[in-house]
Amino acid sequence: MTAVCDPVEGRAARAAEEFGIPHGFTAYDDLLGEVDAVTIATPIGLHYEQGRQALEAGKHVHFNKTMATTAAEATELIELARARDLRIVASPGEMVRPHNQELRRRIAAGEVGTLVWAICGAAFGRYHEDEPERAGADAIDPSWYFRRPGGGPLYDMTVYALHALTGVLGPARRVTALSGVRVREREFAGRLVPTEADDNTLMLLDFGESLFAVVYGVAAGSVNDSFGARYFGTAGTLEGEEGDPALLPHVVGAHREIGEQHVFEDVMQLVDWVNEGTPTAATAEHARHVIEIIDAAYRSADTGRAQELETTLVR
Repeated sequence: MTAVCDPVEGRAARAAEEFGIPHGFTAYDDLLGEVDAVTIATPIGLHYEQGRQALEAGKHVHFNKTMATTAAEATELIELARARDLRIVASPGEMVRPHNQELRRRIAAGEVGTLVWAICGAAFGRYHEDEPERAGADAIDPSWYFRRPGGGPLYDMTVYALHALTGVLGPARRVTALSGVRVREREFAGRLVPTEADDNTLMLLDFGESLFAVVYGVAAGSVNDSFGARYFGTAGTLEGEEGDPALLPHVVGAHREIGEQHVFEDVMQLVDWVNEGTPTAATAEHARHVIEIIDAAYRSADTGRAQELETTLVR
């Protein structure tokens, strides 16, 4: 780590001191002058612009989900990186996880017979209001999670389920959705926060040959115990689980004690790609396909029509 950046005065400096990082900046432009690569973990609505700035400055980029809010934005970032011979790794790298690779293998091997349908998704609940960083004198305001662009459970949480689902089954071909705002106000630090981004979305994905999946990003209530899908076939059922982070290739030693090990793994996927030329499963193209699904789901809900999908998981 060379530098850390946070626009809140003093926060970056404290992090730099705590973790022995040489530089702590409040201005993103200053950070870009000191590094070879960046990991972007800001509110999702800022990712496209900050990623574009980094690529234009000649930096490799890791996006901590979601890479952008539209497929067009993702395409622009992919093409800019390609033109400048730069690397993009986009979280969540669900297909880096061994348990998702194993699910794909077992389904392809016919363990559930003919696969018929799947279900996956995520629910907000009060997760963001009750996180530890929301308390105390230095509390971080979660209001952006409920605003456009980039707010809502699809970009923030269902994105994990979609990356795993499409990694196991391949790209979806069509999406139909219902979507809206169900919980119209959230409470944080004694004030009410209006919900502007849709917080209640149900999607039906068509993978071709009458293979379908139900995917949800909702205000509350979850069918699955994790972001993994349940896969139903004529000869049985398989269920995706959270997966042991200790099985990730870079989560060893002291790194088994840190939070968000999967994000650290995705950052190291970028490091290996830059230093050793090792490609990663956490590709920008896969991220773009998931973003197109989300973007198309909102269009479907607005128009009442199914939306055809154009992107795939590969270049």
